[in-house]
Amino acid sequence: MAGRDDGNPHTDAADGAGSAWAQELLGHLRPTGGDLRRVLDWLADTLDATVSLRDDTGAAIAGPLTPLDEKLVAAVTGGRLASAAWEGEGRSVRLIRVELPRPASSGVLAVTRTTPFDRRASAIVTHTVGVLELLLRAQETAATGHRLARATADLRLAILQLLMVEDTVAARRVAAGLWPGLLDTDTACVYVVETSPEDRDRLAAACVAATHDEALVVRCPAMDGHVIVVVPDDTAGRALRALCDRHTGAFLGGSALQSLARTATAYGQAVSALAVARFRPDKTAVYAERTHPERLMDPEVLRTWTTRLLRPLDTLPHHTRAELLATTRLGLEFTAVNAAKVLGVSRNTVRARMERVENLLRADFSDLTVRAAVHLALHTQVVIAGHLTGTPAAPARLGELLGGPALRVWAQDLLARLDSDGRDLRGTLRAWIAAGGNAERAAQLLGVHAQTVREHVRSAEPVLERQLLAAGSDLYEVVLAHVAAGDLDQPDLHESAPWTEPGHPDPPVHR
Repeated sequence: MAGRDDGNPHTDAADGAGSAWAQELLGHLRPTGGDLRRVLDWLADTLDATVSLRDDTGAAIAGPLTPLDEKLVAAVTGGRLASAAWEGEGRSVRLIRVELPRPASSGVLAVTRTTPFDRRASAIVTHTVGVLELLLRAQETAATGHRLARATADLRLAILQLLMVEDTVAARRVAAGLWPGLLDTDTACVYVVETSPEDRDRLAAACVAATHDEALVVRCPAMDGHVIVVVPDDTAGRALRALCDRHTGAFLGGSALQSLARTATAYGQAVSALAVARFRPDKTAVYAERTHPERLMDPEVLRTWTTRLLRPLDTLPHHTRAELLATTRLGLEFTAVNAAKVLGVSRNTVRARMERVENLLRADFSDLTVRAAVHLALHTQVVIAGHLTGTPAAPARLGELLGGPALRVWAQDLLARLDSDGRDLRGTLRAWIAAGGNAERAAQLLGVHAQTVREHVRSAEPVLERQLLAAGSDLYEVVLAHVAAGDLDQPDLHESAPWTEPGHPDPPVHR
């Protein structure tokens, strides 16, 4: 380890790198010992001195500041002198310039003791400066790496947020700079890997490695233990399953193949599959393409009903309409807080946008049957976008859609699964839905404890193979089944002529 020329060029072998103090100093370069304060404390103890490191502005980097000759300090930090020394008033002071990692920046190491500096003390100070500079460079390199990793993570999240609101063009543009070809696809699968919050960073890095940097890997902003993986097809599923098998406590949920614009739908499917994975021995599950209620409805009638229900939103400018629709879809799938985290906006923004949609549709989102109906319309609107072919069917109300024989049979078969339990799960679930998913209000209606309601609803989840306590597609399917089976009243929807939002002009309709 070479020292700088500070006026003491000759050092005996006994005071060189082979001496005990040099070995101790080198020990501070080990991975477990790289700390500036420890080095300064060691130097202070070794020389029985007061030691400090300051930058060129005079601010302390480490160690206590002591009175110094500021002209000499400025000469050292400014580069006119490599080092300086003086004695007086019972003190001996050594100043040596220290190169800081910032561009054109330097600091000064000040060592003050009551005895003069001999050859050994001077050598120790000189070699300590070399160690300090190495540690400072290492710290800056590590900090740069952390900043780069944080920026990359933020960029991945921004791409996901654009996909969630169906802005695939912008998402591709953002991704093109760092991950060329990543989103050059029309389809995508979404996987959600769950682990403990403490292990998430390690698992996220493992997901990047397992997918060979050919997937969008994002630390979920809403759930601390979730890692979201967006891949162009389902080929990464095997690698992610093997990854979860190697990591104790990890679970995997995957979506069906969806268009890239339906990333939000795929994400909801992956979360739903994740709930099933927690009960499986292999800890993995893929969203099952089961019979959904909309597939049992006349597609043209469903399309006409959807268009008619959402028509008040057509009075808005295109970008505003798209923003409200995307936010409401996520807001109906998740809580306002989690939807806000996924979208990168405040929860008040999510609530304000959803309230505006409520006002336009004259719908009450506190009613689960209303939420289920609007969710059905929003889901259908995504599916039929760009596929408006054929002659529109005659206007129909939701009751006519849910009154078809096939749908009634599906609903009755689904809810009949609950009858096999000795407890009245079906009655509890019906009351819980009627109470807007509030266990306390349902308990009052049933005359039982709120915890009993929660236990019954939780027990119904594996029977129905649907997640109920978390809002989302699973819950809304069960709600529609109750309405179709006649267990719940029709939702209060204004399915008549469109109206103009108060305080907003009526611009041209966007088709």
